[in-house]
Amino acid sequence: MTRLGVEMLAADAVGPITSAGHARLGLAVLAGIAVIVLLITKFRLHAFLALTIGSLALGAFAGAPLDEVISGFSGGLGSTVAGVGVLIALGAVLGKMLADSGGADQIVDTVLARAKGRSMPWAMVLIASVIGLPLFFEVGIVLLIPVVLMVAKRGSYSLMRIGVPALAGLSVMHGLVPPHPGPLVAIDALGADLGVTLALGVLVAVPTVIIAGPVFSRFAARWVDVPAPERMIPQRASEQLERRPGFGATLVTVLLPVVLMLAKALVEIVVDDPGQPVQRVFDVVGSPLIALLAAVLVGIFALLRPAGFSRERVSGLVEKGLAPIAGILLIVGAGGGFKQTLIDVGVGQMILEITEDWSVPALLLAWLIAVTIRLATGSATVATVSAAGLVAPLAADMSTTHAALLVLAIGAGSLFFSHVNDAGFWLVKEYFGLSVGQTVKTWSVMETIISVVAGALVLLLSLVI
Repeated sequence: MTRLGVEMLAADAVGPITSAGHARLGLAVLAGIAVIVLLITKFRLHAFLALTIGSLALGAFAGAPLDEVISGFSGGLGSTVAGVGVLIALGAVLGKMLADSGGADQIVDTVLARAKGRSMPWAMVLIASVIGLPLFFEVGIVLLIPVVLMVAKRGSYSLMRIGVPALAGLSVMHGLVPPHPGPLVAIDALGADLGVTLALGVLVAVPTVIIAGPVFSRFAARWVDVPAPERMIPQRASEQLERRPGFGATLVTVLLPVVLMLAKALVEIVVDDPGQPVQRVFDVVGSPLIALLAAVLVGIFALLRPAGFSRERVSGLVEKGLAPIAGILLIVGAGGGFKQTLIDVGVGQMILEITEDWSVPALLLAWLIAVTIRLATGSATVATVSAAGLVAPLAADMSTTHAALLVLAIGAGSLFFSHVNDAGFWLVKEYFGLSVGQTVKTWSVMETIISVVAGALVLLLSLVI
């Protein structure tokens, strides 16, 4: 039985903290989500505060004792941060190393040196996908946009033909492939296996990024034909370094955690005996914590030392890498608190009872819930953590593979149609020098394609595995 299954049985044994019926609980959920949406969109309140207030509102509308709501929210916040906080921190440090050492630029320059003409959009999606593995979406954009603009200008390429594949690579990694915060939180909430989710996530990500990137960019370039804005081409990190790490060392550092986690999943399938020494070893080295920690330690010697970083500068880089993730950790933690509030008041059990006789597959239901919250709040992370909390009980009796697919269905839904309430929308608009309409035609449509294609592939996989 999964950890979540044990938690759910314990929760059922205690029972919900309110005696509200389905109708009142349904209205309470709508009211709680409405409070979160209103606070984020209308009052521009930070998502952490909005989720906290929304959780209290949900408990109040459901008629639950507020002291128990507060206790449950705090417990959910703590357990979520305990489960994924260290992983997010290690991922942030690894991404900072990759950016500041010039390793990211090394990957970019090496791939672009071999790409010409029609292969350039494919090169851009490859670069974005590889670099996007350890980087948060916003960091990836800041890192890659200068490259996109320079390539478009120097090679006389359409900006959208080059830019859309890069954005697609980053977005797909962000929504579907751990160790990004969204997938990690969903994995933790649903009790899914990280290695299996990672393997299936990569399987879904490859065709998705091809369709939403190089293929869609052909149409995007026809719809929006704009030059690269020169004012947005900043100095690259490696231009300030005397030397930078090699391509091979950088690639090994980036892919190391992925390889270790996939190896763990493969050994579990082949050996299938927890008592065997081989599986026990891979259970340790392939755990997310050890895999990411190993990549960070390797990065110190493979990325930072070749770039001439002193011990003091290495320490300073780690500190700078950790600083920006405070807000992300708080949002993720509050999302875990909101999820726990949903479980405590009995919403999870209500969804189980209501959907028992529905013909809507659980994966499609999860995707639709994530889509709705994404459209309302504009935040992929909020959509993921909220949807995971709502559908968590559905995963209790699922197989390992279907629980992983449920995570991916939520991730796919969380990327649907980014618009004016999403910070990423404005980031893309300003960096590419687009109008609101042009951003919708390119970025928003691309995000929708990713969401629909990935969601369809998840449903297809559920029929064959």
